[in-house]
Amino acid sequence: MQTPSIFDFNTTTIDNWIIIDDAVMGGVSSGAFKLDDQGNGLFYGTISLENNGGFSSVRNRSKTINVTGFSKITLRFKGDGKRYQFRVKHNVNDKHSYVTHFMTSGIWETIEINLTDLQPKFRGKHLDLPNFSHDTIAEIGFLFANKKAEPFELLIDSITLQ
Repeated sequence: MQTPSIFDFNTTTIDNWIIIDDAVMGGVSSGAFKLDDQGNGLFYGTISLENNGGFSSVRNRSKTINVTGFSKITLRFKGDGKRYQFRVKHNVNDKHSYVTHFMTSGIWETIEINLTDLQPKFRGKHLDLPNFSHDTIAEIGFLFANKKAEPFELLIDSITLQ
């Protein structure tokens, strides 16, 4: 089966990627998303713990992705040695997301994530629901929240299905 690209930042616009920070709950963290000079998606910013803050996320809802017949998502990225979350939603109206964590090492890496390993969570709490088992993904994103006031930077080259 062909490996379809969900996002290849060298060929896809980032217009539909949005930042959602802890400001939605009164926090003061600040995140941003842009293309770097090499054409990678760059998610970066600074986390603040003031006003019970502590997270920044970038999300895309531009298209519904049919994952029928696929079992994995492959991410190619370069991080700053910190832990990030990869998140998907089956339905944009759901409050919960399906989540996994991954560590970065400061070099370019490629990881595979089994769709069925994505766990349902809402505001960091595990929910008593099955892991991801849907045929479509309506939202895809990344979140940084390490319970520390610190800068972060994640370069994303591509997101593909396998």
